[in-house]
Amino acid sequence: MAYFSGEYECAVDPKGRMILPAKVKARLPEGYSDEIYVMRSSADPCLVVYPIPESEKLAAKVLGLNEFDEDTAIIQRNFFRAGQVFELDNMGRFLITKRMLEYAGIGKEAILVGMGNRLEVWEPATYEKHLISDPKDLASLLKKHLGSQGSKEI
Repeated sequence: MAYFSGEYECAVDPKGRMILPAKVKARLPEGYSDEIYVMRSSADPCLVVYPIPESEKLAAKVLGLNEFDEDTAIIQRNFFRAGQVFELDNMGRFLITKRMLEYAGIGKEAILVGMGNRLEVWEPATYEKHLISDPKDLASLLKKHLGSQGSKEI
């Protein structure tokens, strides 16, 4: 499994292309380094970038929903319309559609954030608004969600 962490400042050119940083591209799974899956986040005003194997796992879960449940068509329609596969060119650039850029409010600059098995692409000011400024707030969330699973120090 690919593992991504860190923050990267990225430029978006007038055509909507962004370079995937070399350190990030190097973390893509072997055999899958020339394409990525990008979708709109369902939770935040940002884009989510998945290596192809991770996007396939997620798609399998959505496709595995009961097709006779009335919510399934709504979920699948909105999930699959929100993303697509993008090829990386020889410079590591990928083209982000105008609709995706507008959804995330991304202009000439973006922040790429490692999220473990995926990455997020944010408009910088919007990203800053979604960060925790007090370490105690983060500690509280970690305790709530990890409980005894977490280590004593983080």
